[in-house]
Amino acid sequence: MKPIIGITLGDPAGIGPEITVKALADHPIYEKCRPLVIGDADVLKKAAQIVGRPEIQIHSIEKPSEGTYLPGCIDVIDMKAVDLENLSIGKVSAMAGEAAFQYVKKVIELAMAGEVDATVTNALNKEAINLAGRHYSGHTEIYAEFTETDKYTMMLAHKELRVVHVSTHVSLREACDRAKKERILEVIRIANQACKDMGIESPKVGVAGLNPHCGENGLFGREEIEEILPAVETAKAEGIDAYGPIPADTVFSKAQGGWYDIVVAMYHDQGHIPLKVVGFVYNKEKQQWDAVEGVNITLGLPIIRTSVDHGTAFDQAGSGKANELSLLNAIEYAVNFANGRQKR
Repeated sequence: MKPIIGITLGDPAGIGPEITVKALADHPIYEKCRPLVIGDADVLKKAAQIVGRPEIQIHSIEKPSEGTYLPGCIDVIDMKAVDLENLSIGKVSAMAGEAAFQYVKKVIELAMAGEVDATVTNALNKEAINLAGRHYSGHTEIYAEFTETDKYTMMLAHKELRVVHVSTHVSLREACDRAKKERILEVIRIANQACKDMGIESPKVGVAGLNPHCGENGLFGREEIEEILPAVETAKAEGIDAYGPIPADTVFSKAQGGWYDIVVAMYHDQGHIPLKVVGFVYNKEKQQWDAVEGVNITLGLPIIRTSVDHGTAFDQAGSGKANELSLLNAIEYAVNFANGRQKR
């Protein structure tokens, strides 16, 4: 009873189709799960040619129960959302944005109906989906709306380094205003539960400060005193092993060293930068990425959602050189969460 993992193709003009073919050409994937692509069959066929894997069969189906789930054959729920002749690879377009949106909407519907056990998303382009009239700032907001979820947060993971966010896609000025006790406590609770869902019995939750040196007792700001520390103390009273506030310039190094199982970051870049520093490795001699690793996970949803931790990479699209490691990581995390949920 291997879990069925629904994988969206992402923006069809980006690298999503190419890295999907590369990832699903890896036979060990089929030993762990039954991967199912939600996208366009014609786009996948073209991607197979681009990455030099023309022998891989693309099997169009209408529902998950029709999948073969065999190595060498990619099962795809064909949305027929793209006119291949008018698709410009590497370019922003309303057609590609609408297609990417429809793939996400469909995989959410399948997960909510229990037809897939977890969902994995390739990158979409925010400009493209907005050109299509779909006014969302990203995947997370789409998932929140179509699952009717109010309390959620983003988690990034690279091996043993895990980060959740108090705020994400807002301006830095607004992010500071959102660092309030109630929200911080909510995210600490979600982080603690996520670790337990991954099999960590007694999670240690590190909570980052907002200001330099955690405000130096109010000298550089009072958020640590008035918002963050009260949230940590309340979490401790609830039985959560929470620590903080901890200066943001040391908390991630400590987490990598095993001090904490997960870190609560106060805003988008505070959490994203350390994850991408360790997960994205560029080889300047070869002028290529040796590794683009990391997983983006939305916590607090009624369904499982993991994602690649990179964008559509229009500059690489069509070259066949895009790195599939982040997608493989995302699939693996989805499988772990699905297996954990099934055991519970």
